Amino acid sequence: MNTDANRYFCRLPSALCLILALVCATVGAQSYPAKPVRLIVPFAPGGGVDFIARLVGQKLGEALGQQIIVENRPGAGSAIGTEVAIRSAPDGYTLLEISPSYTINPSLQPPKFDPLNDYTPIVLIGKGPFVVVAHPSLPARDAKQLIALARSRPGDVIYGSSGQGTIVHLSTALFLHMAGATMTHVPYKGGGPALVDVMAGQVQLVFSPPQTGLPHVKAGRVRAIGMTSATRIPTEPGIPALAETVPGYEATNWHAMIGPKGIPPAVVERINAEVKRIVSAKDIESTLHTSGVFPAGGGSAEEVRALIRKDYEQWKKVIIQAGIKPE
Repeated sequence: MNTDANRYFCRLPSALCLILALVCATVGAQSYPAKPVRLIVPFAPGGGVDFIARLVGQKLGEALGQQIIVENRPGAGSAIGTEVAIRSAPDGYTLLEISPSYTINPSLQPPKFDPLNDYTPIVLIGKGPFVVVAHPSLPARDAKQLIALARSRPGDVIYGSSGQGTIVHLSTALFLHMAGATMTHVPYKGGGPALVDVMAGQVQLVFSPPQTGLPHVKAGRVRAIGMTSATRIPTEPGIPALAETVPGYEATNWHAMIGPKGIPPAVVERINAEVKRIVSAKDIESTLHTSGVFPAGGGSAEEVRALIRKDYEQWKKVIIQAGIKPE
C-alpha cells in the first residue's frame, strides 16, 4: 500500500479500518500461494524428518498449485534451521518441519527466541513409537526382566543412543527413571551406528525407530523388548508396550509443521486441511507406516501447540532429573 493510501486509511474510523484490514487479509489468504513455498528441514538430507518433509511436501505442492522447496539447514542439533524459519516473514511462504528436537533443545541450549510462543502451529503430520531392541545374549526377554536385571546389576547393562540429549537418549532416561533402574549410556553419532553395535554385541540395547529396528528383529539379529507407545501398535501387536510394565510411560517420535509467529489464520487452515487430506490417503498412510509413523488424523493447529508445550515440560524435567548436558 502506498503512502497516500496510508494517509487516507488513517483518517477512516478505527472500526472501518479494522474491517478493511480483515478483508485484505482474507483476499490475500484466498490467493495464497502466489509463489513457491519454502519448507525448512533443520537436519541433513536423508534422515527421517527430511523423508517425511519431502513426502508430504511434494503432495502439498500439488494440492496448492505451487512448488514446495525443501531446504535443508542442519546444524546445532536443529537449532540453526529452526531459527532461520522462526525469524522469517510470517506470510506462509516459509514453513518449518519439526520433530521432538524442537522441544528438547531449548532445555540444553537456550535459543534466541521463545520456543513456546514465537511460532505459528499449523499441523501434526504423525507420530510413532520406538522399539527397544536388544542383543540376543542379553538375559532379558521383556521389560520386566530387563528392569530386574538393571536393578540387580546397576550400570552393567549398556545402552546406545543416537546422541547425547536426543529423543532416543531422553526416552531411555525417562524409562529408567520411572522404572527405578540404572544402565550405562553410550552416545553415538546417529541411531544407525548404535543399532549396528547392538547387533555386534558391543552394547546391549537401543531404542530404535521401527523402520530400522524391526527388520533386524524379524531376521533374528536382535530381540524386541517392547514399544515406547502407551499401548501396542496395530502393525506389531505381538510386541508389548513398555507401559504394560511401567504404567504411564510413553515416548513418541512425531512430525509437525509450524511457521513464524503471525501467519494468517486462513493460510494455516488451508495448509492444515491439505496436509490432513494428504496423510489420510492410503498410499501415503502406507508409506508413513513403513517409516514408523502413524498419521495424526483430524488434529487442529492448536493440538500442535498443546503437544509442543507437553513435550517441552516433559523433556525439560527429564534433562534436569538425569543431569543431561549438551555435547
